Amino acid sequence: MLRSCAPRLRTLGALRGLTGGARPAVGDAGPALRLFSSEKFIDKDRSLPNPSWSKEIRLLFDQFMKKCEDGSWKRVPSYRYISPQDSKPTKEEGQMSRARIFSRSYDDGLGFEFVMFHNDVEKRTVCFFQGGPHLQGPSGLLHGGALATMIDVTGGVTAVMTGEFVMTANLNINFKRPIPLGSVIVINSQIDKVEGRKFFVSCDVQSVDEKTLYSNATARFFLNYIHSD
Repeated sequence: MLRSCAPRLRTLGALRGLTGGARPAVGDAGPALRLFSSEKFIDKDRSLPNPSWSKEIRLLFDQFMKKCEDGSWKRVPSYRYISPQDSKPTKEEGQMSRARIFSRSYDDGLGFEFVMFHNDVEKRTVCFFQGGPHLQGPSGLLHGGALATMIDVTGGVTAVMTGEFVMTANLNINFKRPIPLGSVIVINSQIDKVEGRKFFVSCDVQSVDEKTLYSNATARFFLNYIHSD
């Protein structure tokens, strides 16, 4: 049976979707699932293999799960929902019950299939991503917006795991080569520097064999929602 290497980590969706109340620090005691206030919102961990995963992404998953055994790397759990108590009230009654984290809003195999691993010492996150058929842009190719989403999410996880709750202030992406739909890519993200509430992150997107650079990016994330420049 597969096990999580990071049972006490906050989920990506909960960390980046939290908009009210106290902001828990990463590494805070208490399981990730306590952010979900009722059975209605408890969801399975979407960063575990499902039948849509290719052999390539499964192999990468297994390799990094082994790296988790000595504690140097941690798998980052990822869920589809966040609890209503962790979100701003909505005007439309029942709207929150239909809300999903964007990067987890598709059924298995149709959209964003990914798993992330984080290294605390290196302040680095590695994401293995497989884009499903509903993410097509030009015929047979991954939509650039889908890639931008994954770069933002991976960079955000890197900042969150280094600090606490953050939001994106700036994202600059260089698209270098198109990505075949359904292929597996590796997104590497790391903290370059921290200045007060600002987290500066760099990211590159490569093929699994590291021979093709699909994209690179820089991003700036801020603690506590608001930035002044």
